[in-house]
Amino acid sequence: MSMSFDYLEHVQDILRRVKDTQWESMDTCAKKMAETIAAKHCVFAFGASHAGILAQELFYRTGGLAVLNAILPSEFMLNTRPVTQTSTMEKLDGYPEVILKHTPIGEGDFLLLHSVSGRNTAAIEMAVKAREMGVFTAALTNMEYTNGVTSRHKSGKKLFEVCDIVIDNCGDFEDSSILLPGMNQKIAPTSSAVGCTIVNMLVVRTVEYLLEMGIEPPIFHSANVDGGEEFNKTLFEKYKEQIHYM
Repeated sequence: MSMSFDYLEHVQDILRRVKDTQWESMDTCAKKMAETIAAKHCVFAFGASHAGILAQELFYRTGGLAVLNAILPSEFMLNTRPVTQTSTMEKLDGYPEVILKHTPIGEGDFLLLHSVSGRNTAAIEMAVKAREMGVFTAALTNMEYTNGVTSRHKSGKKLFEVCDIVIDNCGDFEDSSILLPGMNQKIAPTSSAVGCTIVNMLVVRTVEYLLEMGIEPPIFHSANVDGGEEFNKTLFEKYKEQIHYM
């Protein structure tokens, strides 16, 4: 049998570990997201390079909350050429502060930061500066990985050390997971598959909390079903003070 199925089973094992060990942090995170939305403040998500996939997963998505905003600077995204520039930008001091200055984020808002290694300047500095602004910060990272590397930030700290709450994606060191015979390098990272599951669990729990508060959650319909696009336009108008991607 192909070792492709080993990958599937490994991801399932990781998801079980997430469920067993990370739910308390996830629940706290979702409650804070709901409270932020209820208070008419804003929720943001950031990740550099592949970590940005989770920020994209969260916003403008069928079945997702309309009030979740992605911070996606082009310099950090994988359509940049040469793509290696994204790795350079992740290590650059000062630039995350510039990004925040051009983002409508402030006191009372919420920021989810995704960094698998948790060592690069981009996410760390953004978390530090956001907290100075009164923003609640949540880290999604890989604790086995981050504990095996040093920080590249001038403070010497890693992402989990500078955020208000931490969620571990329970992945392997370096993120890759399957070692094939005859190879020295593992293949098949798990952070996207597991991370997308985690952030969607956060959305579900956030919606549950909003309902408990008596608030109708602003959930997108698909623009590809009859009436979906028209309904979504009503959300853009109703929540325009909390939506920052239009």
